[in-house]
Amino acid sequence: MSPSQTTAPAHSENPATPARRRGDLILFLVIAFGMSWACWGTAIGLGGPATPGTPTYTPFLLGAFGPLAGALVIRIRRRRRREPVPEHAVRFRPAALLWAPLLMVAASGAVLGAAVIGHAAGDTALSWSDSRDVMQDMGGPAAFLVSMIISGPLSEEPGWRGTAYPRMRATMGRFRIALVLGVIWAVWHLPLFFVDGTVQHDLGLATPGGVLFAAGNIPMAMLVTCAYDRAGVLASIAVHFAVNTTMILLDVHTPATQALIMGCQIVLIAVLLLTGRRPATGPTPAAPAHPARTPAQL
Repeated sequence: MSPSQTTAPAHSENPATPARRRGDLILFLVIAFGMSWACWGTAIGLGGPATPGTPTYTPFLLGAFGPLAGALVIRIRRRRRREPVPEHAVRFRPAALLWAPLLMVAASGAVLGAAVIGHAAGDTALSWSDSRDVMQDMGGPAAFLVSMIISGPLSEEPGWRGTAYPRMRATMGRFRIALVLGVIWAVWHLPLFFVDGTVQHDLGLATPGGVLFAAGNIPMAMLVTCAYDRAGVLASIAVHFAVNTTMILLDVHTPATQALIMGCQIVLIAVLLLTGRRPATGPTPAAPAHPARTPAQL
């Protein structure tokens, strides 16, 4: 019998086994939820508004970095085990530098378009003075933009899309992942409803606005997933930033406009799906034992 016949099957030597993928996902979720909820629990205990300069602001801000901390731990763990990059991780391409701003404009336009339609239908009028007040409360336009990039897009996307998504794609289609991650995302945000000064607190948990915020995590998850499939984490960060920033500046809080935003996002998702490359909708065969590795991948 030849040596090749006595060697164990390749899949038994492939470090990216289903058990390890599940283990990584569970560890990522434990870190993301554990760190975020611990920090936000501290903010709730301190009381007071989560605004710059208050004791509550620091744990509130640190809580947003739970997914990023989980992503870093998983990356370090993968590198120590000398495992390959997950098959569905999107490697950085120069085209991402073009797609990111285009998708950012499209995502922001969907929110703005929904707000304009809502106003035309009798909803709250758009006000630039409200936007200026929001930026002033955050320390000016520059501080506001930095805060909007760091808290949310940069602190979350390397985890949800850069870490969880490619591992889940080994066994799920992206529509199912968007639903699962959307629900997980909504639950992860839950403590923020009890932190004074947050958007979630202003909406209220047991209100139509709070319910629509939770439901809106699902189309939002699909939208940033489409961006990730186009151009990686950079694009998902850009889209997340665009949606959050536009909603804050427009002071979106009425249920009617929230529902319209979800509808406009679904239209944008359909356009992206129809115009983009069509990846497999279900699980794909396991990757080779030693595919090319890219250090930038999570």
